[in-house]
Amino acid sequence: MDATLLFSVAMAMFIVVITPGPAVLAVLSIGAAQGRWAGAQFLFGHILGDLVWALLALVALVGANLVSPWLFQALALFCGLYLLWLGIRSLLAKPHAQGGPRLVVKRPYLRGLIFGVSNPKSYPVTLAVFTALLAGRLEAVTASNLPLFLATCIVGCAAADLILIWVIGIGALRRFYATHEVWFLRATGLMFIGFAVNTLAHLWFDLRTATR
Repeated sequence: MDATLLFSVAMAMFIVVITPGPAVLAVLSIGAAQGRWAGAQFLFGHILGDLVWALLALVALVGANLVSPWLFQALALFCGLYLLWLGIRSLLAKPHAQGGPRLVVKRPYLRGLIFGVSNPKSYPVTLAVFTALLAGRLEAVTASNLPLFLATCIVGCAAADLILIWVIGIGALRRFYATHEVWFLRATGLMFIGFAVNTLAHLWFDLRTATR
């Protein structure tokens, strides 16, 4: 197994988990209100949802390879356009009203578990990032390799969660994030647009190769 491919899988999962979104904003809010341990419990629960969506994304990629190259090309087009749309939305994000009481979560682990598995939006995001970073090497994603890829996803997810747990315990960083949240979202938007361009460029190259 190519080590760079495994690194790409781990990096894809790392990016999915750590980029600003509803889950990151939730854990920052819980960590700011209740401390690092409460935020960590939220992430421990949320990791199940992350792995469920990662597994579904990998299964979809395997299915695309087994059925027809046209199915993958349609999938790549959808993922590229979805990431482009998501990136543009984040890039154009506007500051929202600050302030208001913080919500105290009594069972952060349960909240994270429900939050992770009940968000179907996580699936297209995970699939889109996986498709972008694995573009051109998807022939290596096979049913026999799924356990290894899933284990690699766990590594990427754990690395991102450890960083988030460390971050939410730093008061200055929490305050900095809250003050500049919109710029974090815009930076994420630029990154998603880059992934979209990469995906669509590989799709264009594949289509040109297939028609020759």
